[in-house]
Amino acid sequence: MDLDILRHSCSHIMAAAVKSLWPETKLSIGPSIEDGFYYDFDKKEPFALEDLEKIEARMREIIAADLPFVREELSKKEARELFSKLGEAYKLELIDDIPDEKVSIYRTGKDFVDLCRGPHVARTSEIKAFKLLSIAGAYWHGIETNPMLQRIYGTAFDKAADLEKYLAVLEEAKKRDHRRLGKDLGLFDIYHEEAGSGLVFYHPAGAVLRNILETYEKQEHVRRGYEMVVTPHVLKWGLWKTSGHADYYAENMYRFSIDGQDYAVKPMNCPGHILIYKSQTRSYRDLPLRLFELGTVYRHEKSGVLHGLLRVRSFTQDDAHIFCLPEQVKAEIKDVLDFVFDTMKLFGFKDFHIELSTRPKKSIGTDEDWQRATDALRASLDEKKLSYDINEGDGAFYGPKIDIKLKDAIGRLWQCATIQCDFALPEKFDLAYVGDDGKNARPVMLHRVIFGSLERFIGTLIEHYAGNFPLWLSPRQVVVVPVKAEHEAYARAVEKELRARDIRAVCDTASETLNKKIRNAEVSKVPYVAVVGGREAAGHAVSVRSKKKGDMGAMPVEDFIRQLETEIKNKDI
Repeated sequence: MDLDILRHSCSHIMAAAVKSLWPETKLSIGPSIEDGFYYDFDKKEPFALEDLEKIEARMREIIAADLPFVREELSKKEARELFSKLGEAYKLELIDDIPDEKVSIYRTGKDFVDLCRGPHVARTSEIKAFKLLSIAGAYWHGIETNPMLQRIYGTAFDKAADLEKYLAVLEEAKKRDHRRLGKDLGLFDIYHEEAGSGLVFYHPAGAVLRNILETYEKQEHVRRGYEMVVTPHVLKWGLWKTSGHADYYAENMYRFSIDGQDYAVKPMNCPGHILIYKSQTRSYRDLPLRLFELGTVYRHEKSGVLHGLLRVRSFTQDDAHIFCLPEQVKAEIKDVLDFVFDTMKLFGFKDFHIELSTRPKKSIGTDEDWQRATDALRASLDEKKLSYDINEGDGAFYGPKIDIKLKDAIGRLWQCATIQCDFALPEKFDLAYVGDDGKNARPVMLHRVIFGSLERFIGTLIEHYAGNFPLWLSPRQVVVVPVKAEHEAYARAVEKELRARDIRAVCDTASETLNKKIRNAEVSKVPYVAVVGGREAAGHAVSVRSKKKGDMGAMPVEDFIRQLETEIKNKDI
């Protein structure tokens, strides 16, 4: 059975159950979505979590009754009369937005009717396995000035076994939630009331993890022929008018004035890189020119969509712009794809999902240039023999793009790298190079990120590894634990010796029992614990406990260090 149809039908049954339990509730919309469905309700009193059990029980009664889903077609006038009598104001607004003169409704039993295009299952008894999951708020039409509705999420499957498997993944996802682990492991926080929403504060451990990513990227970009640049955080508003962001992205930008001149905090790094390109005359021999920046950008995201590190108002992109000859475009795209896959495999990701996103309704540039850009991206994927889906209308306003999503340890997809092919901005900024014929020609511009944003990638890493980072990524690699206070001096000496070899070690001198200290290190997901007492001090040794291997016994400090260095160098996952 088609899961979208099954889930959409289940959302109708949920709405029927809610109307049965709370008749005064007004109905909004209830579509199927990836992995489930939701329905938005206007109810005077808020739903409580225990209400989900009541709704589920009523849904089971409706399913057991084996009621048919009956489709009827009405004129818009008849539909308005029907839903006016029912007091369903949101349905009336939806009817007004339907361009056709006829609309369809579905009846489920004698008491429930909903405006819907369908299709649905034939009878309610076809719903075999479902679960209501959560309650959230949602503005009508997603507009903050509209009424706040209550959204109930749920899911449904053909088989109970599939539902149980999905619920197990959800339970595991809760344990891996980067917001909880970020706090528990002292990586970051994002909830300073005094500072504002969607702004990340990296604590020492989180800053170490971020620095590992930054160091890797700087070294790897240089190896692959990129040149590092740094651009300002604020630029004149006129520059954003030229780029098109003022027309297509203004609602997400922070704008202000200084001395009567309008500026904006940058939401993107591209205009700054364009100005660097334009700072001197470029020859065809200079191309491709690959400019890379760890550029922090700022976007006015609505408070309702902020989500840990995954959706914030300030984040750092590993942003690069490649200015190249038209005949170099495919080779550059393929090189970026190789860069992405090499990097993701290094960080422990092996499965990917690729989408090619095409021209959106709001866009700039000619049809011909959009076709050329789309063809270049498609040909590059085809020549690499990569499978991909077409995501119609989801490109950037200046060009189509390839999106690469990572599959994590429990099968979830995370947005990561993006490659955009752009003929429009070089035209708008009148970019040029001197060709081999001595005449000016227009370069092509590729926008690309590898991690996407450091914030989102860190959140992805936390959830992929459930905070149990491999040694080379772990902010704290070793905790040195003295058995007694009298062994603290030796413990400090071991810590110093480890740090001198660039191993991230800390010494736990808290006034707690040995077992408690070891337990604290395990809870903090530190890969190794080095216990030191009198015997270890006498033999310049440590007793090692590994998070993966358990008790490894005593060994000389130098042997322990060499073992750590090998594991770090190999970047073992």
